[in-house]
Amino acid sequence: MAEYNIELPLKDNVIEKLKIGDRVYLTGYMYTGRDAAHKRLADLIKDKQKLPIELKNQTIYYVGPAPAKKEQVIGSAGPTTSYRMDPYTISLMEKGLKGMIGKGKRSKEVVDSIKKHKAVYFAAVGGAAAYISKCIKKKKLVAYEDLGTEAILKIYVEKFPVIVAVDSKGNDIYK
Repeated sequence: MAEYNIELPLKDNVIEKLKIGDRVYLTGYMYTGRDAAHKRLADLIKDKQKLPIELKNQTIYYVGPAPAKKEQVIGSAGPTTSYRMDPYTISLMEKGLKGMIGKGKRSKEVVDSIKKHKAVYFAAVGGAAAYISKCIKKKKLVAYEDLGTEAILKIYVEKFPVIVAVDSKGNDIYK
C-alpha cells in the first residue's frame, strides 16, 4: 500500500497508478451529493438536459453535512453509504465523473463501470465526521437548494483522507 497527496480534479495518469488499499489525501475542489441529487442529475442526463455542474474529471463526495457552527465552514461531514447512489452512478460516469467518495461496497455493475471509465471509488472513514469536516475549507451551494443538507455543494478540501476501495482496474477492497 502506498500513500499519495493528490490534487483535484483527478487526472487519468494519477487514477491509473492507484491500487486498492492506498491511502490518499485529496486537495482541491469536489462536489457533494447524495441520492436525491443523484436522481435529479440522472434524470437530466436521461432527458438530455443541461446539468447544473460539470462532471468531467470531477469527484463527488456522498455526504449530507450537518449545519455548521459559527466558527466552522461546515458541520460534521461523514460519508453516506454508497450503494444508495448505485442506480445513478453509471450515467454520471458516462458524463465524465472520475471519483466517488463514500462508505461501503458498490454493486458489480458500478465496479465494472469504474473499470470501463477508468474511474476510482474512495472510502472515507465512517465515524470520523468531525475530523473530516476540518479538511473542508470552503463551500458554495451550486444546485438543488430545496434539498437542504442533500443539496449539491462545491467544496474545497485540504488533505482530505480517503482509501482506494475500487481502483481503475476493477479491484475491489471489499472482496
